[in-house]
Amino acid sequence: MPSALAIFAHPDDIEFVAAGTLLQLQARGWDIHYINLCTGNGGSVQMDGPTTTKKRLEEGQEAARILGAAFYPPIADDLELTYSVPYLRKVAAVVRMAKPSIVLTHAPADYMEDHMQACRLAVTAAFSHCIPNFQTDPHLPSYAHDVTVYHAMPHGLCDPLRQKLMAGQYVDTTSVHARKREALAAHESQKHWLDVSQGMDSYLISMDESSRAVGRLSGKFEYAEGWRRHLHLGFSAKEIDPLKEALGELCLINEDYEKAKAVPV
Repeated sequence: MPSALAIFAHPDDIEFVAAGTLLQLQARGWDIHYINLCTGNGGSVQMDGPTTTKKRLEEGQEAARILGAAFYPPIADDLELTYSVPYLRKVAAVVRMAKPSIVLTHAPADYMEDHMQACRLAVTAAFSHCIPNFQTDPHLPSYAHDVTVYHAMPHGLCDPLRQKLMAGQYVDTTSVHARKREALAAHESQKHWLDVSQGMDSYLISMDESSRAVGRLSGKFEYAEGWRRHLHLGFSAKEIDPLKEALGELCLINEDYEKAKAVPV
């Protein structure tokens, strides 16, 4: 059975931008896997760090249960996730446990450093999936089949310099939006934090609006998630698009994006 792995920074990041795609893959027979690399310990002005860590771990586990995803525990506290060999070995071990054909992760350029560090770790860990001499923590054997990495749309649908970004493809999440919302609601501690810290007046409504905005960009779907496919070199023998292959008409290719891409030599 094919599998997909979501590697994101914080508890609730997956639910905001990737859970709908996971659910659509699951409905078509894929195993889905879920890791937040950070504990989320910084995500409260009401609880101390250890209490917040415990609460957010429980919420992440419940969200994964609602999604029907295999859950892997975090490896670092908020703002302490770095692109380093010790963390890379841990993320690479999760990749080898899940053996995904699809890895979903953050945009390479996003509004906060944890997101970008998580992206870098995810990409290199996926790259190392077939390198037997790279030691993971814990040590696990490599696997040979192709892996394709997809990057989510960044927060605000723009890069840190405020430049708008287009998705390379859109996944229709309309039919699974209610379950995606239920999984996000499991992160109940985040309502107050996001209201206070980022002005996201009700995080559930913010997710609704963001998913609807991506749907409008698709020109076709009511709710959607947008993805940009990573260059295949080093990950697969040739250029492939397993997300489109798995989801068919639920995955709309942005032809303008494809026309604008560079052709690798």
